[in-house]
Amino acid sequence: MSDQPAHRADLRIDVGAIRHNVRVLSARARESGARTMTIVKSDGYGHGAVTVARAALESGADCLGVASLDEALQLRAAGITAPVFCWLYAVGDDFAPAIAEDVELSASSLAVLQRIEAAAAAQDRTARVHLKIDTGLSRSGCPADLWPALVEAAANAEADGHVEVVAVWSHLACADELGHPSIDQQAERFRRAHEQARAAGLDPIRHLANSAAVLTRPDLHFELVRPGIAVYGLDPVPQDGDHDLRPAMTFRSSVALTKRIAAGESVSYGHTWTADRSTGLALVPVGYADGVPRTLSGRMSVWLAGKRRPVVGRVCMDQLVVDCGDDEVREGDEVLLFGPGDRGEPTAAEWADTIGTIHYEIVTGMYRPRVTRTVEDDLEAP
Repeated sequence: MSDQPAHRADLRIDVGAIRHNVRVLSARARESGARTMTIVKSDGYGHGAVTVARAALESGADCLGVASLDEALQLRAAGITAPVFCWLYAVGDDFAPAIAEDVELSASSLAVLQRIEAAAAAQDRTARVHLKIDTGLSRSGCPADLWPALVEAAANAEADGHVEVVAVWSHLACADELGHPSIDQQAERFRRAHEQARAAGLDPIRHLANSAAVLTRPDLHFELVRPGIAVYGLDPVPQDGDHDLRPAMTFRSSVALTKRIAAGESVSYGHTWTADRSTGLALVPVGYADGVPRTLSGRMSVWLAGKRRPVVGRVCMDQLVVDCGDDEVREGDEVLLFGPGDRGEPTAAEWADTIGTIHYEIVTGMYRPRVTRTVEDDLEAP
């Protein structure tokens, strides 16, 4: 046995799964005549933005989407030349570096459009802009009453040569709730906004569909779709049936210590669990500082030595304890905290369901200073 465990805390990223998921999603888009923008914000939902971007572009994606300017520039610094779209800014963000790197930008207001135009003019370049209409999510996006002024200003900026309006876009609030009335309401508002843009002399494409809409609303695919969470194999609409998605992230560790305790002994802070028999315990060196929610205390299990085993006592900052009964478990044995579920291990979706959140939050919160990330790529053929 090695002097060091195989894994203290490690995320295994299955690039083959990402490729498979992008092929599935982009095939659905192509059936509707749409292209595919793979969303790789938040470091690829915790999977590694550059790794995911390259795999996606090799597997059917046409372009990439990120939230921040820094995320866009990181893709360019990694040598990715495909179209990249960015949509969320802080006050004072400098658009000049992104424009210089041909990053496409969103404008939700006249003020942002003017800043983009000024930054492009200063470089004597043309910024590619997507105008965002708020259709009912009430986050970013131009309110409907201000939309005519925005599209008119955009048309004037386009005529001046420093802006090219390539798209009108919006985002759905309830696409993961099948049949929710807001979906059709937002689609109708989006239709009207696009018509207003065309009436102003613009000729933009449209994009509205997130992962859930890619899977369930082909009528909303338009010219471009924007799958995010589904790229990583996590289904936003499992109630709609099997969509042939493969989870790409596995969180694993290894046993650091084994011991036996007698009946009546308690485990971890607060003594919330007491053994009703003599039993074997395995100490796993991961805790809430490594992404294991403390709220899973007493409600989670792991895959260890061929079966699921309960985590007992409270999850600590740096460690948790597994009840192994009388089974032989050795120091260094691999522990799967969650994965695709193929072996019966817990999944990120199970963690989320247990604590009342969404699997997005689980995976995007996993990449932390003490957690390594191992990329495994089987180079499976398309």
